[in-house]
Amino acid sequence: MTGFGAGFRWGVATSAYQIEGAVDEDGRGPSIWDTFCAVPGAVAGGDSGAVACDHYHRWREDVALLGELGVDAYRFSIAWPRVQPDGRGRFEPRGLAFYRELCEGLLERGIEPFPTLYHWDLPQGLEDRGGWRSRDTAYRFAEYASVVHEALGDLVTRWTTLNEPYVSSIVGYGEGRHAPGAREGHGALAAAHHLLLAHGLAVRAMRGGNHEFGIVLNQSPSVPVTDSPEDHAAARRHDLLLRRQFTDPLFAGRYPTDYGEVFGDVDFREDDDLAVIGTPLDFLGVNYYYRQHVAAAPFRDPDRTTRTANDIGIDTTRLPDVPRTAMNWPVEPEGLTEALVGLKNRYPDLPPVYVTENGCVYSDRPGFQDDERIAFLDTHLSAARDAVAAGVDLRGYFAWSFLDNFEWAHGYKPRFGLVHVDYQTQTRTPRASFHWYRERIAASRGEPWHPATTPSPVPGASPDA
Repeated sequence: MTGFGAGFRWGVATSAYQIEGAVDEDGRGPSIWDTFCAVPGAVAGGDSGAVACDHYHRWREDVALLGELGVDAYRFSIAWPRVQPDGRGRFEPRGLAFYRELCEGLLERGIEPFPTLYHWDLPQGLEDRGGWRSRDTAYRFAEYASVVHEALGDLVTRWTTLNEPYVSSIVGYGEGRHAPGAREGHGALAAAHHLLLAHGLAVRAMRGGNHEFGIVLNQSPSVPVTDSPEDHAAARRHDLLLRRQFTDPLFAGRYPTDYGEVFGDVDFREDDDLAVIGTPLDFLGVNYYYRQHVAAAPFRDPDRTTRTANDIGIDTTRLPDVPRTAMNWPVEPEGLTEALVGLKNRYPDLPPVYVTENGCVYSDRPGFQDDERIAFLDTHLSAARDAVAAGVDLRGYFAWSFLDNFEWAHGYKPRFGLVHVDYQTQTRTPRASFHWYRERIAASRGEPWHPATTPSPVPGASPDA
C-alpha cells in the first residue's frame, strides 16, 4: 500500500497568530507578537498578524476546505492570550468557546482536532514579568493548559504542549529575530529550560483518561561542511544548541554532557527539574524543513559573559549546491530520514513520532500550478517512508501549511499554503498541491501509491486570481 502503517494520520498544520487575526476582539489580550510587530523594522513590510487570514471569522469556510482535502487530522494552535488575556488570573469564556466550536466543526466532518497549546504567542502580561526567563511562567503555563484541557477534553484526545521551544527561546531571546526580540545569553538559555519545565508541568497537570500528550521539536540535522575536526566540533555545538539541550532532558533523563563546556555555568535549574521534564510522553512531533550545514567560525563577542546564546563559534551560511526553495532553504529530503532515524537510534525509548510540519515556499504559476511544491512533498513523504522502513514508529504526517499565512518576521511575502489566500479579499483558492495531496490521501486508503518522480500538472486547479 503506502508504506505507512494502519491508522496513519494524514493532516495539515497552522498556528493561531499566523491565521486567526481578530487580535482585539472578544477579550483577547495582547501577545508578544503583537508587541514585536509594532517595532519599526522588526517584521518585513511592517506586517502583523492583526488580520492575517481572518480565520477567527472564517473558520467554517476553512473547515469545509479541510473536509474537501480529506485529511484525518488538523493541527492548529490555541492562542494563550485569547483564552487567558493576561497569562494569569481570569480566563475568557469567549476564547474557549471559539476553540470549542472549531473542534466541534472538525469532528462533524470526521477530522481529529490536534491542538498545540503554545505556538509562540506568549501573553504580553507575562513577558512584562520576565517571560520565559522566569520560572513562574512555567507554572502559569501549566495552569493555562489544565483549564483548556478541562474545557475541551471531551473533544480532543491528542494534545501537544509546545511548538519548537528552540525558536521560542534561542531565536526569540537569543537572536532577537522573533518576539520578544531579545539578544541574550543566560536569559535565552533560561527560557529554553523553563519551556521544557512548563511542558513537563503541563503534561502532569493534564494527564488522565485516554488522552495522549506530546511535544513538537524542530529537528534539523547539523552537518559539518568539511571533514575537518574543527567543523565536526562546530556541528556538534550547533546540534547541542538546536536539538540536544531539548531532547536529552526529555528522552534521556539528563542534561547534555557538553552543555557547560559550550554555555558555561547556569543557575536556573532545580534538583527535581529533570524528573518533571522527563515525564513520559505518548508521542513526539518532528518539524523538518532542511539540514543545517555548519562550519567553525570565530566568536562574535570575545567576552563569554556577554555573548548571546547562539554565539558558539559556528557559521551556518555556507549552503550546499542543491536545489533551493524561494526562501533559499536547501531541499534535502534525505535529512528527514536522517532526523527520524537518528532520534530512534539515540533514544531507544523514543515514543511514536508524527511529522508535524514539513513544507516549502515557491512562486505561484498561472492557474496555481506548483509542481515544485508537489515534488517537495512527494520526495519528503518518500523520505518519511524510508524512515519507517528503518524501524521508526511514524504515526502521521502534517503538511505545512494548510493556508498561506503571516510568516513571522518575513511578513506575508512567503507563501507556504496548499491553499492560496488573497489577503485583500480573503478569497481561498486551492493550489495544485492541494489537489495532489488529496489524491495521495485518498490513494492511501485503498489504492497503491506510486510516488511521481516528475509531477505533472493537476487537472481542475483553480484559475489564477
